[in-house]
Amino acid sequence: MKVAAVQMTTSTDVPRNLATAQRLLRDAAQAGAALAVLPENFALMSRQERDKRAIAEVDAAQNGGGPIQDMLSASARELGITVIGGTIPLLVPGETRVAAASLVYGPDGNRLGRYDKIHLFDVSVPGAAESHRESAGMTPGREVVVVPTPAGKVGVAVCYDLRFPELFRRMIDQGADFFVVSAAFTVPTGEAHWDLLLRARAVENLCYLVASAQVGEHENGRRTYGHSAVIDCWGAKMAELVAGEGIAVGEIDLARQARVRAEFPALEHRVLGRTLD
Repeated sequence: MKVAAVQMTTSTDVPRNLATAQRLLRDAAQAGAALAVLPENFALMSRQERDKRAIAEVDAAQNGGGPIQDMLSASARELGITVIGGTIPLLVPGETRVAAASLVYGPDGNRLGRYDKIHLFDVSVPGAAESHRESAGMTPGREVVVVPTPAGKVGVAVCYDLRFPELFRRMIDQGADFFVVSAAFTVPTGEAHWDLLLRARAVENLCYLVASAQVGEHENGRRTYGHSAVIDCWGAKMAELVAGEGIAVGEIDLARQARVRAEFPALEHRVLGRTLD
């Protein structure tokens, strides 16, 4: 099964960003991908975290909707593929902050699941004049999410989540066939850790991983690392787009993954995190 990681340089112009996302999803489908993943913040790279509220939508599952959710649904239906909608800002009842929601749509355009980013990026980057406080404008998610799709059971994670291996183990325990990660890694942290973290999460779980990233210089002054990739269950890089907008297309072979896990049963050898007899 072919999968695609979409790489974008998202701006502050939402209609332009949605048009770019649609174009790249079309490229993914034309390349034969059955599933495509958009990067974090694909609809808007805001100047301030609180700016996301201005374009935030009411969840369609709560009788809401909007142009971002409509685009994701229509693209999945038109192209006949599963689409992972990076993250979009959704309104949270009783909150001034928004949720960073990753929405999953099936090939018929129906929504299959929603994951809200659990780990928020509240850090100062060591060795760089750069700090971030996502919690100023976003509320954290609370639920680990694995979404059944025609492409398999998808464990969904976002950016900073990649640094927390326990999340990925929880997704494995919930039956995830493979992982998707939508990200907007900074250049300093990307250069230091992106490839290392992607491969570690794949290797320790013997699990394919599709990672979609933001790249380049953004209007808000942020510089993102790119290097969208598809990683196999043994930690090998199957595909990578280092720079520029576009897609990285690779193949997921769940039969091979099952053979690797049978021959190298590290997941069965787990002791910590399981109830001991």
